[in-house]
Amino acid sequence: MAPPSSASPNKPSNLTVRIISALVLIPIVVVAAYFGHPWFDALVILFAAIMAWEWACIAGRRRNPEDPNPAARLPVGNWTSEASTLAFFVVAVLIQLRPPLMLGWPGNSIPTGGFGIVFIGIITLMGASLCTLAAAKKNRSRAIWFGVGFLYVTIPAMALLWIRDDPVTGQGVELLAWILALVIATDTGAYAAGRSIGGPKLAPRISPNKTWAGLLGGMASAALVGLVFGLLLGLPSIWKLMILSAGLAVIEQVGDLLESAFKRRFGVKDSSHIIPGHGGVLDRVDGLLTVSVAVAALDYFGEGSVLSWL
Repeated sequence: MAPPSSASPNKPSNLTVRIISALVLIPIVVVAAYFGHPWFDALVILFAAIMAWEWACIAGRRRNPEDPNPAARLPVGNWTSEASTLAFFVVAVLIQLRPPLMLGWPGNSIPTGGFGIVFIGIITLMGASLCTLAAAKKNRSRAIWFGVGFLYVTIPAMALLWIRDDPVTGQGVELLAWILALVIATDTGAYAAGRSIGGPKLAPRISPNKTWAGLLGGMASAALVGLVFGLLLGLPSIWKLMILSAGLAVIEQVGDLLESAFKRRFGVKDSSHIIPGHGGVLDRVDGLLTVSVAVAALDYFGEGSVLSWL
């Protein structure tokens, strides 16, 4: 931490910048989610392209052998073309899969649920393979990370589109609102509990600041979100939604750890600086990515929105 004398009195604090960024971004996401297609689709595709670019830039970084600190900020290699290629494939696949995502629910005819999932899976794997081949032209040892990045970004993005569409029960807006509130509450509760209580570290080699107290605080906050949504929606089994919310908080924290492990693997602190005070898009939505996939899977196998069968 810099001494007080080095800080400019006219420069806003990092917390202030974070709050301003959140106040700008959250309303945009909420409005797009409420109106749905094509606004939410465009927002998801834009964020997916940025995340793909961030992932590719991280995977393409080269270590500085003279720097004794492997976690220090590292120079970026000449991977602009690979990053652009990865982002392009992500956007292309999402645009192409938009109709199957709307129609691929169980009980719909074109395509049917099983066929729709297989069709989407084949195209997604093809996109990941093409990204890997494109990156292999410069560095074969790093190429696999570009294919992994394609899957890491594309699958959750498709899951979010799937969740928002929800042609079976028509509860896409409510379901998406619950997920977003759950993720925000988990992060906030984990941060507050971790800072105020401290205690044993959750995964010190991956994320030194995370604690078991923080995890429990995040679960408690998520359960509270489940309680609020259960009451607002008049669900008959509110306690089930509270338990599910707490469980998803664990998945949210796993998503956070996965992204942290990826960045630590390449010695990077932030995925980018595109969001003032927050870092990159990957840094902000890492937990949302895993939660969206988990909820989409529950919806698919449960034949409809989680909120309809709890």
